Amino acid sequence: MGKQLLLEHINVPGIETLGVYRANGGYKALEKALKMKPEEIVNEVKASGLRGRGGAGFPTGLKWSFIAKPEGVPRHLVCNADESEPGTFKDRFLMQKNPHILIEGMILSSFALGANVSYIYIRGELLYVYHILEKAIQDAYDAGLLGKNIMGSGYDLELYVHCGAGAYICGEETALLESLEGKRGNPRIKPPFPAVSGVWGRPTVVNNVETIAATVPIINMGGAEYAKIGVGKSTGTKLISACGHINKPGVYEIELGLPCEEFLNSDQYCGGIKNGKKFKAVVAGGSSVPILPGALFLTTAKGEPRLMSYESLGDGGFATGTMLGSGGFIVLDETASIVKNLWNFTRFYHHESCGQCSPCREGTGWMEKILHRILEGHGKLSDVDLLWDIQSKIEGKTICPLGEAAAWPVASAIRHFRTEFEEYVKNPMSIKDVKHYYNVRNEKAPVA
Repeated sequence: MGKQLLLEHINVPGIETLGVYRANGGYKALEKALKMKPEEIVNEVKASGLRGRGGAGFPTGLKWSFIAKPEGVPRHLVCNADESEPGTFKDRFLMQKNPHILIEGMILSSFALGANVSYIYIRGELLYVYHILEKAIQDAYDAGLLGKNIMGSGYDLELYVHCGAGAYICGEETALLESLEGKRGNPRIKPPFPAVSGVWGRPTVVNNVETIAATVPIINMGGAEYAKIGVGKSTGTKLISACGHINKPGVYEIELGLPCEEFLNSDQYCGGIKNGKKFKAVVAGGSSVPILPGALFLTTAKGEPRLMSYESLGDGGFATGTMLGSGGFIVLDETASIVKNLWNFTRFYHHESCGQCSPCREGTGWMEKILHRILEGHGKLSDVDLLWDIQSKIEGKTICPLGEAAAWPVASAIRHFRTEFEEYVKNPMSIKDVKHYYNVRNEKAPVA
């Protein structure tokens, strides 16, 4: 198994407590950071090549450097812990098992950004994790690691945890800020960007849990050393939430650049396809990224082995590639129905659309209805083209990326598995199959 930076001590008994965390090197990075100048910390993060681990993959140090610094105006760091991408559960795992690595990252990152009040915005359903974070934060306050004059440095920081109300849209950073302010979680039109006008109109940086936690090993080892891990512009390690038809589901920390075939089949990671079935397809980075057939996941269209990296997974664009995204890795074997899984994804995006943009509000509903009709056995061949047309009218035409998140799976499923859609239309399921399909979801089956 490759280098472990975030999960190195994850199985140490009591690592969630302050004492055990410090006994295993915890808060050494903070101690080091507080002796540096804020701009030196930013430069170390730039040198590391760290990219946002929440899905977008934007260079973190560069994002930090954008923050406005108007005189007399407070700045803020907000941690996006609203992990709600289907198939993604690595942030929850990290906060639950080792909350202090996130808290340490929050403190040193806030110091680098000149923020004296920072927030962790957590998904409301993760109430048990909220309590874990609250306990760890109180312990940090009691130890002088938060509050006034942290470690005698003269730096002050107040850190708060805020529970969301369970809206997927609040994973988008500006919708998150709206929610944090007590408003409805609707994405904002940009510009202005949060780095200029964020929470309460103040300069704000929003980073994902894993991104902020990664600043701890970066400061400990130095940005240049961190950049030696990985491949090309995909530096460091990445947490992957692996699930689906595999022998060993779980959260894995990989060195970026690991061959996809090794990650899927090695006993160190996913352990291969369950029950000896054939590998059909994969959703490599959470439900919002394009679905890839098994063959294209293992090998690029150029015949090169595919790697677990931003560049390699994206090779060929969406015609033959996908995205690393948030690392929500969902494996489908030969028994899985692409159409059924796509309907489930589309139903989710329709439900979670904030309704602010008509292409997303209406288009997600239309796609769900058409897929539902196909699965009922009442589809037409023209429905496949209609689905393609609708998704093309959503992509790139909305304020936030939820529209793309709904459109890309539909486009890729049709692109790579069109014959499966046509098979549903030409040979509708028997009423027995239809009833079973709905019964397992506790829904009413359509009338024959």
